[in-house]
Amino acid sequence: MEAFIQTGGKQYRVKKGDIIDVELLGEETHVQFNQVLFLKEGQNYKVDPAHLQKCVVHGEVLGEVKSPKVIAFKYKKCKNYRRTVGHRQRYTRVKITNIAHG
Repeated sequence: MEAFIQTGGKQYRVKKGDIIDVELLGEETHVQFNQVLFLKEGQNYKVDPAHLQKCVVHGEVLGEVKSPKVIAFKYKKCKNYRRTVGHRQRYTRVKITNIAHG
């Protein structure tokens, strides 16, 4: 069984056992994603919003991780101006435990 979920303004394709990195969710140990956009069960596809309102994807929070560092370097020639700024985005790592449908 496969599902497309939406969280944090992004969409993810998930199956049971998948590990995904999503926007920070807080200090919870278990999460559920109610915004299911698409559900595939064998050869059956569900895209009807009335049916998908009953679908829920459950996940277990594994912890908080950081993405690789991104460097922003500003430079202006002949002006002796150089600035370096680094950024690391933080994410919540989630393992998908169950895809439930009604």
